Amino acid sequence: MSALMPTHGSETGRLRRIPFLKQADILADITPAHLELIAAICEEATYQMNALVFAERTVGEHLYIIADGAVDIELDPSLIGASAGTESLTVATLRRGQSFGEVALVDEGVRSAAARAAQHNTHLILIPRDELMQLCDAHPQLGYRLMRNLAADLAMKIRNTDLAVRERILWARDAE
Repeated sequence: MSALMPTHGSETGRLRRIPFLKQADILADITPAHLELIAAICEEATYQMNALVFAERTVGEHLYIIADGAVDIELDPSLIGASAGTESLTVATLRRGQSFGEVALVDEGVRSAAARAAQHNTHLILIPRDELMQLCDAHPQLGYRLMRNLAADLAMKIRNTDLAVRERILWARDAE
C-alpha cells in the first residue's frame, strides 16, 4: 500500500527533496535553480515490499525517481499470449537515483510495464508530467537538459534490454 506524504508544495518538503533530485541520473546537469522549481511540483510516496506502484497498460501521469529502496519493473506474460496465471516477469530492478515511468513524459501513452516496490519503505519522488512540461516550456534550458538526459536514459535501457533478449536467445539455443 502506498501513502502519499503531504509535502506537495510545502517549503519543508521542497527543501528535503532537492538532495534526492540531485542524485537522479535523469536530472544530471540541471541547475540548482531549476532543481528547486522541480522540487516545488513533486510529490512523495512510500511503498511497502510488493506494493504495486502502477500497473501495466495504465495511463502514465508521473515520472518516478527512487529516493530510497528498489523497484522491480515487471511484464505480464499473459498480455502477450502466455497462459493465464503465468507469473509476472521481472525485467529490471532499479535502485536509488534511478528513474522510471519516463516514457509517459514523451508520448502520454499507457505504461508498457508494471512497477512494484522491491524493498520495504521504498521512497519515491513523483513528478507530475503536465507540470514538468509547463516548467520545460517556461525554461527552455531546463527542457533541453531534461530531454537530453531522458534520451540518454532511454538509450541505456534499450541497450540493456537488447542484451537481455540476446542472452535469453542464447540460453534457449543452449537448452536445445
